[in-house]
Amino acid sequence: MGVQIRKAMILAAGQGTRMRPLTLTKPKPLVEVAGRTLLDHCIDRLKAAGVTDILVNARYLGDQIVAHCEKRKDVRLTVQDERDAELDTGGALVRARPFFGEQPFIAFNADSIWVEGMGSNLNRLMSFWDDGKMDCLMLLAPTWNTIGEVGRGDFNMDGVGRLRRREIQRVTPFVWPGVQIVHPRFLDGAPAGKFSTNLLWDRAIEAGRLFGVRLDGRWMHIGTPDAIGEAEEYLRQLGR
Repeated sequence: MGVQIRKAMILAAGQGTRMRPLTLTKPKPLVEVAGRTLLDHCIDRLKAAGVTDILVNARYLGDQIVAHCEKRKDVRLTVQDERDAELDTGGALVRARPFFGEQPFIAFNADSIWVEGMGSNLNRLMSFWDDGKMDCLMLLAPTWNTIGEVGRGDFNMDGVGRLRRREIQRVTPFVWPGVQIVHPRFLDGAPAGKFSTNLLWDRAIEAGRLFGVRLDGRWMHIGTPDAIGEAEEYLRQLGR
């Protein structure tokens, strides 16, 4: 069990409509929290965990994403230009598959930031990977220790980490903060074009191959402009 992952994908193509008016003139991944863009928070986190090659997809105001990635010289960044077609999360992963070959990789939503607890959560996620029984392994944040909106939560997790969906009108203890390890076989048989990763998660749940690891620390859900101030105030209190 366990794997050292060297490649990752940052999903940065969305329009970020809930972040308006900030995203009327810039893509959400380039919105700043505590003096750094959300995209740089993600890149720095991946680099610290030993990731050396990062694919960043770009669509909405994609020229700004491309220009920003060109400025980073400390890590290998490749841009997957999706301005020719709207793919959603699932379609973006399918297009990216050749970049990763047949090795598991980290998929990282560009708006996911957190404060670490004990050690690196990405390293913990990699240490829990079991290629024989998993197609996807999610990092899951406890709803009670999250800054920002979490709703009713997303997933239930059993004693061995296997996941199932939240039932309608029920509340679950875990929310997905947008980070997962994906094996390329997770994409086998996926539809062409635009589709959500939800389709693949449901298929993995049915096969008993979707697992989770609890995040040690505090996730900050940066979903709206108000959430930026809340996160920055928390970081100030920590002296960050």
